[in-house]
Amino acid sequence: MAQIYDHLKKIDWFIFLPVLLLIGIGLITIFSATYYSAADQRYFTKQLVYAFVGVFLMLAINFMPYKLIQKSSYFFYLLALLSLVMVLFLGVKGYGAERWLKIGPIRLQPSEFAKIATVLAVARYLSLNGRKVNQLKHLFVVFLLVLLPFALIVKQPDLGTSLVFLALIIPMLYLAGVSWFVLFVLIPPLITMLASFNIYAYVIWLFVIFLILIFTNQKLYLKIFVFLQHLAVGSITPLLWNSLKAYQKKRILTFIQPENDPQGAGYQIIQSKVAIGSGGIWGKGFLQGSQSQLNFLPAHHTDFIFSVLGEEWGFFGITIVLFIFLFLFLYLLWLAHSVKSDYSRLTIVGITTILAFHTMINIGMTIGFAPVTGLPLPFLSYGGSFLLTVCVAMGITLNFSRNKFSI
Repeated sequence: MAQIYDHLKKIDWFIFLPVLLLIGIGLITIFSATYYSAADQRYFTKQLVYAFVGVFLMLAINFMPYKLIQKSSYFFYLLALLSLVMVLFLGVKGYGAERWLKIGPIRLQPSEFAKIATVLAVARYLSLNGRKVNQLKHLFVVFLLVLLPFALIVKQPDLGTSLVFLALIIPMLYLAGVSWFVLFVLIPPLITMLASFNIYAYVIWLFVIFLILIFTNQKLYLKIFVFLQHLAVGSITPLLWNSLKAYQKKRILTFIQPENDPQGAGYQIIQSKVAIGSGGIWGKGFLQGSQSQLNFLPAHHTDFIFSVLGEEWGFFGITIVLFIFLFLFLYLLWLAHSVKSDYSRLTIVGITTILAFHTMINIGMTIGFAPVTGLPLPFLSYGGSFLLTVCVAMGITLNFSRNKFSI
C-alpha cells in the first residue's frame, strides 16, 4: 500500500484528472453518437481500447527518466519523418488522401505523432547550449525542423493537420526569446494573404505596414525586405489559391457563406449549428439528440463530436467541457512558467499550443466560426492515433511536472 501511495503522489492530478474527465466525456458522447447504428457501434469499442492504451502510455511516460525523453528528441523526430515518407509510398487511403500506415489490423496516422516529435525536436534545439534564437542560422534550422513534416503532410494531402505545425512555431520562438521584429516578419504576412483577396483591403494594409516600418528602429535594408515580402505574399496568394484542391477551396468558401450550398458543402455547418442550438440550456438528454441519432449530422463521432455534446447536454454540458479545457490549458501554462529547464518549458508550451489550436478550430468549425478542416477535438473525437498522441503528450507534461524542481 505504501508503494502505491508513493506512486500516486508522483502523479500531477491537476493534469491527470482533467484528462481522464475529458476522455470519459468523449467515450460517453461517442457511445451516444453511434448507439442506434449497428455498423457504427464498433467505433465506441475501438475508442475504449485506445483510451485504456493511452492512459497506460500516459502513466508509463510519467515514470520514465526525464533525460531519456530529452536525449531521444531528435530520434523521435527522425522516426516521425521516416514514417511520413513511408506514407507517401505505402500509405492507406482514407477520405481522399493517403494518411495511414497499416501494421497488421492496426492503422496509424503518422502525422499525429509527428506533431509531438516536432515539438520535442524544436524544444531540444532551442534549449541546447543557450542558442541565440535571433541569429539567422538558428532561425533557419528551427523553420527547417517545422517545414519538413509540414511539407510531407501537405503532400498527403492534409492541409488541416499541416497548419498545426505553423501554429506551434510562434509561441515556442517567442518563449525562446525571439525579438518582436522577427514575430512581426512572421505573423503579418498571414493577414496580408487574407487582405490580398480584396484590392482595397490589400492597399490599406500595405499602407499600415509601411507606417509601422517607418517608425521601427531597424536597418533600412531590413525594412525594404519586409515590405517586399508583403508585396510578394500578396502577389503569390492567387497562385496558392489555385493550387488548392477543389474540396479545400469549397471548404473555405462554405465557411464564408454556408447558406449558398445548404445541400452540399454547407450542409455540415448548417446541421451542426442546428444541433447545438436545439440543445438549449440543459440539452435533450443522453441518446436523445435527433440530429445525430437520425444521421442528419455527418461525422458526428469524429469532427462534429462537439455538436453531439451540445445537442444532448446543452449549454450546461458545453460550459463544463470548456471549463475543463480552460483549466487544463491555464495549468499547463503555469507549469511551463514553473519548471526550471528551458527544454521542458518550450515543450510544454508547444504541446499546449497544439491542444489549444485543435480545440479552437474544432469548436469554431462546429459553430461556423472556422472552416471545416477535419481537426479532431482533443480527448473527445473518435480516432485512435490522435487519442494516443494527446495521451503521450500529457504523459510528457506529467513527467516534466514530476521533475519540475530537479531539472
